[in-house]
Amino acid sequence: MPLSKEMLNELFEYCDGEIYYKVSRSRNKAGEKAGTLCNKKYYRVKIDGKVYLNHRIIFMMHYGYLPKEIDHIDGNKLNNKIENLRPASHAENQWNTKKRKDSNANVKGVSWHKKNKMWNVKINCNNNRYNIGYFKDLELAELVAIEARNKYHGEFANHGAR
Repeated sequence: MPLSKEMLNELFEYCDGEIYYKVSRSRNKAGEKAGTLCNKKYYRVKIDGKVYLNHRIIFMMHYGYLPKEIDHIDGNKLNNKIENLRPASHAENQWNTKKRKDSNANVKGVSWHKKNKMWNVKINCNNNRYNIGYFKDLELAELVAIEARNKYHGEFANHGAR
């Protein structure tokens, strides 16, 4: 049976980013928190033998549909409060990520260009990679990267801190 808002609201109760069983089923008791943590990334729950991510269940319980992807606004995949969840394209979801751990500049979207001996700002948007420019000063490169993300990524711009 496909998921529906009505079905999920019969099975679960939402409270502050968590879902709880409303009825006892097999090993689960009514009132018990639903879901198990998988790979320290997402909570998931099993319904009729199929596994679903809790944030998708919560989104469906509130809005009645499932988008292709759901973005955690604050970047915390364990924060499933409804106000932290929004529909997103795959690209938008990727824009809202932290800076890479292997960044040689320690600034999202900025890397050292050996040949030019300058900081290079690049940004991805709609399957295109844009070379914004080269800068002698890292602070200026960071400011340019922030402005480019704000322009191209809008509400999904994440400057790497979270």
